[in-house]
Order: sequence, then C-alpha cells, then structure tokens
Amino acid sequence: MTELATVMSRREAARLLGVSRATFHRRSMAPMCGPPRPRRPPVNKLTDEETMRIRAVLNSPTNCEFAPAQIWARLLDSGIYLCSIATMYRVLRSSGEVHERRRQRTHPAKKKPELLATRPLQVWSWDITKLRGPTRGVTFDLYVIIDIYSRYVVGWTVAATETGELAKAFIADTMTRHRIGVGQLALHADRGTSMTSKPVAQLLVDLGVERSHSRPRVSNDNPYSEAAFKTLKYCPAFPTIFGSIGDARLFCQQFFDFYNYEHYHSGIGLLTPATIHHNKTDAVIATRNATLTAAFHAAPTRFNKPPTAPTPPQKAWINDPSRQA
Repeated sequence: MTELATVMSRREAARLLGVSRATFHRRSMAPMCGPPRPRRPPVNKLTDEETMRIRAVLNSPTNCEFAPAQIWARLLDSGIYLCSIATMYRVLRSSGEVHERRRQRTHPAKKKPELLATRPLQVWSWDITKLRGPTRGVTFDLYVIIDIYSRYVVGWTVAATETGELAKAFIADTMTRHRIGVGQLALHADRGTSMTSKPVAQLLVDLGVERSHSRPRVSNDNPYSEAAFKTLKYCPAFPTIFGSIGDARLFCQQFFDFYNYEHYHSGIGLLTPATIHHNKTDAVIATRNATLTAAFHAAPTRFNKPPTAPTPPQKAWINDPSRQA
C-alpha cells in the first residue's frame, strides 16, 4: 500500500484496491503504529438477555403477524418500551427474520403460442389499430382479421371506439360470412382490452373457436396482423389524418380490395392473397412456369438453369417450434 501511495493519490489507490480511503489509510499506517487496538463495545449495546426478550416479544403469537413499527406502537400504548423500531429490525435481521411473511400471489410465465395453418380458414389473426381523426384527440379504430395461411383480409371494420361488444359483433359477422364451422378455426390476438374481454371470450366458446393470445409485451407473437398494419400505414396513399369516419372507411375499402386482389405478397411466393385463399395457386404458377420456360427456350444463354416460378410455403406458423430449436 505504501508503494501505491508514493505514485498516486490515496483516493486513486483506494479505488484500485476496492476499499474506502479510511480503510486504506488505516492499513497503510499499520506497520508504523502496530495492530489496531480492540474497540470497546458501545455503552448502549443490548445485553444478550435484552436481545432474547425483544426477539421473544416480536415472535410471540400476539405480535408475529405485525410489522415492527406496529408492534412498537402497540407496546408503547401499553406503557412498554423495549427499544427503537430500527433496533427491532436489527434484532430480526441478525437471525434472518426480515422478509415478507405474507403469502404472495405469483403469476406463472405465459405459454408461447404455437399455431399451424396448412390451408385457408384454419387460423386467423386479428388486431385493432388507431387512425388519426380530424382534430387532436379524435381517433377511429380499425378492426382487421387476416388469414395467416393466405394473408387474405377476411374482415375489417372502422368504428368510432373500441369495445368488447363491437369486437364480438365484428368477429361473429366475419365468421358467418365465411361459414366457419364448429371446431374449424383458431383465432389469435394480442392481450388488448377488447381481445380479452368477456363478450369475445364467451362468443368464441359458443362457436367452438380455439382462442390464442400473445405473451405480454411480445409483439412478435402476432406477426401477421402487425405486418398487415405496416403495409397499410406505409402505403404511399395513406393519409396522415382522416377528415371523418366515412373517409376512413372509404380508404380502407379501397386499400383492402387492393391488398387482397392486386398486392403481390413476398411471403407467399409473390402471389396475391386472393389467389391462395380461393385455391387458384396451381393455375397461376403453371401459367408463370410456362412463360418462364418459353423465355428460357428463346434465349437459353441468359439463364444459368431453367427458371421456375416461386411457390408459397405449405405451412404458416405462429412461433414455429422447429425454428426456435
């Protein structure tokens, strides 16, 4: 230590050694002053008998359910003073008795949703997003349901507010239009107020629909709805402000018609959602392959190998377990 003190300040030397300056000074002076003298116990130190009495009072059947501050006040009202509140805590801490004594409710980790779709009308994902209205604080709520296999928007509506009853009516109407049978569908959503509301939950039970929810604060558990909303809001024609709820409905009508029937989706082999949803995939891919084959025969030197049209995936997952592994 003395060598360190000659080349740097005591503050820096103490910091390097990980001790306080007082400890560094005391240890550096030890060779000259000899070992430190034993410290005398403080005059107000509790005796062993007093410590045992305090612990017995704190742990008695009458007081064991109360915090030390409450026990101190109760004793004081009875004309008894044993020690301060801080001393009560110190006595309990010395024997490891300072902890939460009440039973605490624990919440187990939410299960990761794992949903598989191998055809349309098997797994739907739905969500709600806000659309800005004409004035500050005015918004419209866009409800959207998307089929995760075909990426087809099977239902949407714009409402002035977000409620469980509106969500229930919207889901019921969409399922009726697509003739969803009992046990046919799984419906996935995040944990928003409307998604977890009692009207929606009871409706899905009555219709025999499997209900699935994202984990809290995990947006990746609902990727299809999030991706559709991003496509909507990054559309060049998307207005930053809607003049009225009628304007919002008109724009969404035009956008979702384009999204379903004209948008070539990169996640499904550059096909439109309607092509897959209405089972026209094979015919479209056959036409594309015929065009590519003709182009190859016309100029084979332009290709390294005969080209083929991309095909959509045969499965659509929410949290594919094989990929996680």
